[in-house]
Amino acid sequence: MSRQDGYAAIEDYAAIGDGRTVALIADDGRIDWLPIPNLDSPPPFAAVLDAEHGGTFALAPVEPFSVEREFVEGTNVLTTLYTTDTGTVRVTDSLNTGVAGRLPWVELGRRIDGVQGTVDMAWKVAPGTMLGIASPWAYDTQHGTVLRADGLTMAVRTLEADDVTVGDQIIDGAFTTAPGSRHLIGLVGTENEPLHLPEPIKVDEGIDRTVGNWRMWSDEFHYDGPWKEHVARSALALKLLLHSPSGAIAAAATTSLPENRTGGKNWDYRYAWVRDTAYTIRALIRFGLREEVHAAVAWLLKVIRLNDPLVNVFYTLGGELPGGTEQPDVPGWRGVGPVVNGNAAADQLQLGIFGDLFAIVRLYVDAGNVLDAETGRLLATIADEACDSWQRRDAGIWELEDEQHYTSSKLGCWQALDCAVHLAEEGQIPGVADRWRAERGRIRRYVEEECWSEERQAYLAYPGADGLDASVLLAAEMDFDRGERLSSTIDALGRELGVGPHLYRYSGVDKEEATFVACGFWRVSALACVGRDAEASELMDQLVETSNDVGLYSEMIDASDGSFLGNFPQGLSHLALVNAALTIAHSHDATN
Repeated sequence: MSRQDGYAAIEDYAAIGDGRTVALIADDGRIDWLPIPNLDSPPPFAAVLDAEHGGTFALAPVEPFSVEREFVEGTNVLTTLYTTDTGTVRVTDSLNTGVAGRLPWVELGRRIDGVQGTVDMAWKVAPGTMLGIASPWAYDTQHGTVLRADGLTMAVRTLEADDVTVGDQIIDGAFTTAPGSRHLIGLVGTENEPLHLPEPIKVDEGIDRTVGNWRMWSDEFHYDGPWKEHVARSALALKLLLHSPSGAIAAAATTSLPENRTGGKNWDYRYAWVRDTAYTIRALIRFGLREEVHAAVAWLLKVIRLNDPLVNVFYTLGGELPGGTEQPDVPGWRGVGPVVNGNAAADQLQLGIFGDLFAIVRLYVDAGNVLDAETGRLLATIADEACDSWQRRDAGIWELEDEQHYTSSKLGCWQALDCAVHLAEEGQIPGVADRWRAERGRIRRYVEEECWSEERQAYLAYPGADGLDASVLLAAEMDFDRGERLSSTIDALGRELGVGPHLYRYSGVDKEEATFVACGFWRVSALACVGRDAEASELMDQLVETSNDVGLYSEMIDASDGSFLGNFPQGLSHLALVNAALTIAHSHDATN
């Protein structure tokens, strides 16, 4: 709960959302990240990247306090219990949803219930510079003061908290709780449009409605296997990253949270990666969810048709090709820069996305759905492209500047053609599959002959490489290899890249970054696929305990102290947890 130079630790945050944006709430009651109106909009609250000028929405007891917090069961609504020497108070934080789904404005409700004794509370809504592009100001209207920043209009709504002070750029206040008392501090906002000012009681009622909406969604979620609570929380975390206006799935909720403490590896993850979309859809299908699956599949196929028949690495949440990058003049989390808007990997060649795309479509079809004729023709063209492109060097799954014949990229092309053959045999895509079968066989021979090291008894990162790459573990989920070679590769990866239950991404990267959360769960899945169920379950037990106190994961974990690094919450981390649990559960079912 202590801050360093004004910055909370990444693991001290919890995340709430409304299907359009996400707020990060530190355990000291400060909301230090909230883009408005969309997740990829410039954020008026961004103290997580600029403690002095980034903007925050603070709410906490005036006196020293201890904290207990948890999500309301089955929801992404957060409750925090603050205890002081004089009393106890409960704060419920919600990004509210409407009667018919997402509200047409952003509405954040912070309900404060007195539990025991009295607690003096203070709050402050202080928008920032939107990462260096605007200077906020308070503007008086006939219906009260609003806060403006660039094209945003925001208003504070209060219930039983009338001691309010308005400054040039902030609105703040104070109140005292008692047993049974209820106060509310709300914030509503829009961009380049009029602002609806709901009655404060409506914002308070919206919190209960939002709890009900989340629970309605959770009731559609089907999983009753091992690690049920961890899987359910990860599914809810993934739901936060589903962009409801388009159907896109964001990789993470933030930009520029560093992968190491010396800087230089800071990226913007508020985009929809084809790879992450594939893994998400796989999990959602296995949970029996329908609407999100169809929305994500339809969105991805639509943007591919609109932009280029050769699949891109990722797209904006609105379905456009990413633009360039810029580095605003702000310090970054704990001064670790640079802060980046945009992602330079947009122009890379990553052959693994062929497999990701076809895996999405195969899962969708095998779940009982039908492709349209135009999509079938598009996929046939892309399968032909994979036949030609698999022999090229690329940046690999890790988006590296050093282009090589990465083993995991060849595996992705093999997966694409394996799925294309299956879809052709099912009559879902046109054409004769003979060429796809032939190239599929050539890729298998290449991987088995060129990417395997008898000396190391492991698949190498690429032919002739000295090191290993944890992404080859995905060969198990692709059903490329579930035998002795993959089993011995798992052991080699553990020896060379393992630290406790965690894995680094590839050989030598430990000098640059922390362990990669998803890789640890990929090892769990691979162990289950090769029949080492007891080891898989033991490792899973360890990994699920490395989340933060509310069950969330960032991209990386420093194995020396358990602290978080990288963007947060990270979709790929939660996806890997979910799929590992489902793989183990399926393995148990198959053997019983």
